[in-house]
Amino acid sequence: MITGLATVLVAVGGTAFAEIVSSRPATSPSFNGPVYAVAYHGDTVYVGGNFTTASVNGRTEQRTRLAAFDANTGALRDWKPAADANVRALAVGDGVVYAAGDFDTVNGESRDAVAGIGETDGQVTQLRHTVVGQPNAIAAGHGRIYLGGRITAVDGQPRRNLAAFTAADGTLDAWAPTTDDTVNALAVTDDRVYLGGSFHRTNDVRSTLRLTAVDPDTGVLDRSFAPKPVSQVFALATHTDGVYAALGGQGGRAVSYTREGQTRWTRVFDGDAQAITQLSEVIYVGGHFDKACTTTNNGVRGICTDGSVVRGKLAAIDREGNLLEWAPQANGIVGTRQLAASARLASVSAVGDFTQVDGVSRKRYAEFTGVMPRTERAATDDVAAYNFDTTIADGTFDDGSGHGHLLRAVTRNGGAPRMVPHGSGQALGFPARCADESCPRLVLQAGDTADLNPGTRPLRYGAGVLLSPSETGGGENILQKGYSNGGGQYKLQVDGQSGKPSCGISDRTGTTVYVARSRTSVADGRWHSLECRRTGPTLAIVVDDRLETVTAVPDTLSVETSQPFTVGGKGVGQNNDQFHGTLDDVWVQIGLG
Repeated sequence: MITGLATVLVAVGGTAFAEIVSSRPATSPSFNGPVYAVAYHGDTVYVGGNFTTASVNGRTEQRTRLAAFDANTGALRDWKPAADANVRALAVGDGVVYAAGDFDTVNGESRDAVAGIGETDGQVTQLRHTVVGQPNAIAAGHGRIYLGGRITAVDGQPRRNLAAFTAADGTLDAWAPTTDDTVNALAVTDDRVYLGGSFHRTNDVRSTLRLTAVDPDTGVLDRSFAPKPVSQVFALATHTDGVYAALGGQGGRAVSYTREGQTRWTRVFDGDAQAITQLSEVIYVGGHFDKACTTTNNGVRGICTDGSVVRGKLAAIDREGNLLEWAPQANGIVGTRQLAASARLASVSAVGDFTQVDGVSRKRYAEFTGVMPRTERAATDDVAAYNFDTTIADGTFDDGSGHGHLLRAVTRNGGAPRMVPHGSGQALGFPARCADESCPRLVLQAGDTADLNPGTRPLRYGAGVLLSPSETGGGENILQKGYSNGGGQYKLQVDGQSGKPSCGISDRTGTTVYVARSRTSVADGRWHSLECRRTGPTLAIVVDDRLETVTAVPDTLSVETSQPFTVGGKGVGQNNDQFHGTLDDVWVQIGLG
């Protein structure tokens, strides 16, 4: 299953670069009503809203305003607590999913506006209170569950839009800062709880409007943080140097603030920005906007006055404030209500009222994958490496890793290695493209050893490739270990006449091959570096240090094959997927994340 594409994109109006998720949404459930809240925990996505069913691959199941599913496959979990009214916010901590909203009961038990639910069994916890008002936000941290909204009392105790509960036993906590109007968003860090909303005073202090920070233990106002947002704050996302905020008003705004509250940058849209999150140095924004302004100027009804670009309900910004070219184009009026990101899974989830994203049906939930942190390769960690600059007495190619995996030429019909100058050394040329049964065949082969079998461990492998348009074919193997019909495999190849490289991996059991395919051709007569990375639940292809595609794979997928390691083809038979270009710097690493 290919779940999406990722690439490095030039920012609009600047020269910044950023790794960004695909604009093509992955396979995921659809819901029959609005989804207001989303949260990741491990490999699971939790959602809440006002839906009663969830559908996956044409199969519909009952899910009453709460649901959970596998983030990698979209398959529904057997987790189905039922709330009797809207779920507006979710947080996960210490094995519990915390929900806030308009409900009076969960699983038929009295739970007024806030509830704790076991993340595996779906049963309500002892967290039980009477809340007067409407909660909009919930967050976990510092041994507490923080609640924000339009609230006047909890269990008969006065609370002005903010409250907290002790996570250990669910009791009402003494933490009770105040605001004079609604709190829409909460974000917890090591030393602060950020508050966002429509208020003008925090703890009765004047000019502490719309975005403030309080102490997570005492609730005391942090006066060192003094931003001046121009309109209502709907969502927050923290980073090490401050906070990102999504604002409404006359056109929406995404704003980056320092820890002191100074504005780093502002991006303006033609409608409210209602959601914001960060993944891999990219800030994702959602709302009910249709366009992003090219400057910070807008006019009546938020219309951009100095030009705009289409951004339907979703947009992305780099850390310098440059608008990126990511544009999935969701539909609907309300659009995106909330965003969440998982660094572990390299994915971003969007929820709201949309029914289409990037031209495909995605009813009220969409997940985008693609980002993988860059890591430098240390040649000393290779388990096999070939630069083709040296041979030994019998004509085999030496293994520069020191592990002794010598490559020996296996030929047919006169196929022979052809040495090509490259840099200060040499590269290896393979036979020209040919369709006849008598065509030359050449494969380099190393014996099978345990240290070339990754099992479930992290795996990286790659090569330098020179390929012209005239050298492409139906499919050309660059390197391969094993086959999909027994023991599993990993391989790097070039697919078809288009010359687009791909990485493939399969399990020691089963025949499914998971493929990460580049959308960029390398058949242009120039050298390119190609790399495949398998880390836990993802397989990625990197072209010239640019992340192209990430595909979900099972965590348990294991390659344990007794087949030899080959370069340039899978054998010397008629349909051997013969490579026809030139290779250099072939390498494999195993066990390094």
